[in-house]
Amino acid sequence: MTAEPALTPGERLPLSRERVLRTAVAIADEDGIEAVTMRRVGDELGAEAMSLYHHVANKNDLLDGVVDLVAEEINDVVDGLDTSGPWQPVVRARILAARQVLLRHRWAPGLLATRSTLSPNVVTYHDRLVGLLHSGGFTYDLAHHALHALGSRALGFSQELFDPGAGASAGPLPAELAAAVPSLVAMLSEVAHDDPDSTLGWCDDQTEFEFGLDLLLDGLDRRRTLS
Repeated sequence: MTAEPALTPGERLPLSRERVLRTAVAIADEDGIEAVTMRRVGDELGAEAMSLYHHVANKNDLLDGVVDLVAEEINDVVDGLDTSGPWQPVVRARILAARQVLLRHRWAPGLLATRSTLSPNVVTYHDRLVGLLHSGGFTYDLAHHALHALGSRALGFSQELFDPGAGASAGPLPAELAAAVPSLVAMLSEVAHDDPDSTLGWCDDQTEFEFGLDLLLDGLDRRRTLS
């Protein structure tokens, strides 16, 4: 994302689509994506909400633009990475760099999952990922399978099977349920997710994300050598 130009005293920066989208991102970072409304964005910009419609068609267009702006930030970061060397560490570094961007915008994975319009920057991200796979020895057919296997992990987040919802905690199970699921109780008593700052979703800390990512990349490399 490019920085806004400096203003002289008394000068007012005109509205633009980028300013509207940047403001929406800032609101979401501070208060969550639910706080992003046309009225709130207008208030932050010192403008009437109706004036925003010259730059975004409606709330859906605003949210689509927000997703594309975050994806642009991801592309800016990953495009600066070194792409020389074997494909696997290059792709791994790219995905983990994308994840760091999403950790700055923790609301973004949930919003990405709701959009029906393709973000040009998300498409660009995947195009470059396919290019890296192909130059690393993948056929386009295997690269296609790889995108399906990676799913949301390609962009740096994973959609968990069990998600109790925002703000929920994985506390002790009720006694009657605990007695019926002794294996889960034993596992949960041994495993603790104690790094909330690295979490994008319930039970999705950095260690678990990298564990799953490495399993997939190792398996894809074995398939690559067989193709």
